[in-house]
Amino acid sequence: MIRVNVSITNVSAERFWDTRKAIPPIKINTNLNLVNMEKRTEDFLEVPFVLTVNYNPSIAQISLKGKAFVKGKEDEISKIHQGYKKKEPPPRIVVQSISNVVFAESVLISKTLNIPPPIPLPVIPSEKISEKKRSRLEYTT
Repeated sequence: MIRVNVSITNVSAERFWDTRKAIPPIKINTNLNLVNMEKRTEDFLEVPFVLTVNYNPSIAQISLKGKAFVKGKEDEISKIHQGYKKKEPPPRIVVQSISNVVFAESVLISKTLNIPPPIPLPVIPSEKISEKKRSRLEYTT
């Protein structure tokens, strides 16, 4: 069984847009980069990563750096490391574990800077649409 612990070592964030101005429609680009995969012991990997969040137009930027520590059985760790050397995608559990931590942290940072969060928010349909859908439904008993 593989266990992944994620540690953030560097946080950088800046708001460029004047706080008195309304934020225009924006496009948010996120990039999670696993920089390297170093085998520390037979059952332990260290995976440095960088998350960058860019807003277009340039209203702000967020950057998080850190390391994921992957522990497991020798054969599992060797397989992951060999896959990395062959330029195969990293295991889903490693990427998902890192993503969960860094995106949660980036949402908190975006709240502090009073900027839109770097993840899509759920869209709630307007009442007009839901009324139309209801009128099309028919129930029989």
